[in-house]
Amino acid sequence: MAEKRDYYEVLGIHRNAAEAEIKKAFRRMAVQHHPDKNPGDKAAEEKFKELSEAYEVLSDPQKRAQYDQFGHAGLNGPGFSGGGFGGGSPFGDIFGDIFGDIFGGGGGRQRGRGRRGDDLQYTLDISFEESASGIERQIDVPYAKRCTTCSGSGAKPGTEPKTCPACKGAGQVRFQQGFFSVSKTCGQCNGEGRIIDSPCTDCRGTGSVRDKKSITVKVPPGVETGVRLKLSGEGGQGTKGGGNGDLYVYIEVREHSLFRREGNDVICETPISFTQAALGCELAIPTLEGKVSMKIPEGTQTGKVFRLRGKGIISLQGYGKGDQLVVLRVETPANLSSRQRELLEEFAQISGENVNPHHNSFFDKVKEMFS
Repeated sequence: MAEKRDYYEVLGIHRNAAEAEIKKAFRRMAVQHHPDKNPGDKAAEEKFKELSEAYEVLSDPQKRAQYDQFGHAGLNGPGFSGGGFGGGSPFGDIFGDIFGDIFGGGGGRQRGRGRRGDDLQYTLDISFEESASGIERQIDVPYAKRCTTCSGSGAKPGTEPKTCPACKGAGQVRFQQGFFSVSKTCGQCNGEGRIIDSPCTDCRGTGSVRDKKSITVKVPPGVETGVRLKLSGEGGQGTKGGGNGDLYVYIEVREHSLFRREGNDVICETPISFTQAALGCELAIPTLEGKVSMKIPEGTQTGKVFRLRGKGIISLQGYGKGDQLVVLRVETPANLSSRQRELLEEFAQISGENVNPHHNSFFDKVKEMFS
């Protein structure tokens, strides 16, 4: 007879492993090597038995202490089941997880258990200004609510659901799986423990109907596209005493014709005429709080950025506020009249190159590059 492997080696854990680590290791490996996952594979079946025996010992503090002191020999006395799983077996707390993974049932649903309502999603479209200042908005949200005709039972008024003949109302069926007795959700009643022969005509046996409810959504200042707001308990209605689901509101901010956002700053590209840039002027600049007057010095070049402190968007976390960045774009005159063209040509003749600092700098660098 082959010598038994060390139980710690079987589970792939250290000798000082905590209880949670032992359970996690067994669960992972048991799912992998269970005979139902490997039909006809004798090696997998033997591996599963070996894993089960190791877990039975190491998950029990008394048996683990005996094993740590005396090895396999210390487990041959009374009190060691040698692979049996009845009565006081330590496997009860882990079987639900393991067989839920193997059979897809999560250990089966208990009859009459309350079901939490569905979480709902809603996309709220708001303007750029509303995202900056914050708003309150009434929205109509469709949801599933308890059917008043059948009081949520799903059965036609005057009738009652019948006990499921397959599981006798337990919601689970038991069957022998190798040397285990396994419970699985009843496929005939889907774990409800009862069957409806005469479904309610309003809800078609589901126990719930579609409806709408009006909800006030408070949108804080500083939100942007992609922000998600959670409204607890405003989702679908629970059944059989289960709690309501939640409502998740996703924010979508419309683009603005004048402003765009970078972090908490607002960018505003402002056109300015050739003469205004050359001679200097005073401009009325739009902001989220109204117009402000801004002085433009003479000789201002296109792309020049001016900062308006505190005219941006408040931080969503509630501290600090961004600025507004005014980017000037100097426009070249178009569709010139003959008189305008004449004046510009005269201007060019008397100006030479001395009034074009960027032009001079650029061509100085070109000369240096090719000299």
